[in-house]
Amino acid sequence: MSDAYVSLAVLGAAVLLSEATRVAAARLLSGVHRTRVLEAASTFQLCCCTHELKLLGEAAPLAPPLGLALTYAVTVVHLGTFRGATCSPIGAAESVCRGKSGAAAAAALVACQFAAAVAAQFFATAVWSLGLSEVHVRHQRFGFRCFDPLGGTLREAAAVELGCAFAVQAAAMHAGALDENLRAHFLAAVIPAVFSAGGGISGAVFNPVLAFSVQFPCSGHTYPEYCFVYWLGPVLGVASCVLLFEKVVPFLSGKTPVAPDVPVVQKQKTQ
Repeated sequence: MSDAYVSLAVLGAAVLLSEATRVAAARLLSGVHRTRVLEAASTFQLCCCTHELKLLGEAAPLAPPLGLALTYAVTVVHLGTFRGATCSPIGAAESVCRGKSGAAAAAALVACQFAAAVAAQFFATAVWSLGLSEVHVRHQRFGFRCFDPLGGTLREAAAVELGCAFAVQAAAMHAGALDENLRAHFLAAVIPAVFSAGGGISGAVFNPVLAFSVQFPCSGHTYPEYCFVYWLGPVLGVASCVLLFEKVVPFLSGKTPVAPDVPVVQKQKTQ
């Protein structure tokens, strides 16, 4: 359990660092500059936590109930600190499609997300280099390498990513019907369920920028193959969900379309 305690400390450090950045941005910046810094800080937090949880899950697997409980708890923390950040290029693209922001603003936001994802890689490597736990020492001994994250074929993995993105988007779109105090817990409960269902095939990442930070550096497949799984899959999943609940279902039932009231939640995982 000492390895788990060290990983929890790393998670706490990443959250505190990101929260300090968000607080400073909220006080010192305004407008698009504050939005971009908040997005970058939250994406950095998401990627850092996922790096650590993935390493812990692979090197020192926790019992399934404990692992899912940790995933739930970390998701609740993220939902409570992100302050509206989507931490995903899909969220930025969706805002453009809905007319909430321009293409240039969305592109700048996506650039901040990917920059934060790269920074999270350096942060994780720097922490692991300290050798704070046996898990970190072993990972350093292997040159911080990660291996093929896919447990199925490319088509199977892409289908899982599509299904996971669809499920989480649907949950986010319908969370508005719940009491405000229950929304975060409802969405946080969906994440472990989705991961439990699809994690063995693709890792159930369903977030292009998170996958770029955590999965793309792993050996086993080429970047285009990872793009097919981790970029095309989630995009099609979210697009099909929005099309179904905002176009097809209202057309067939004659009811008012369901609009998302809560941003799509991105995930943090362990095994």
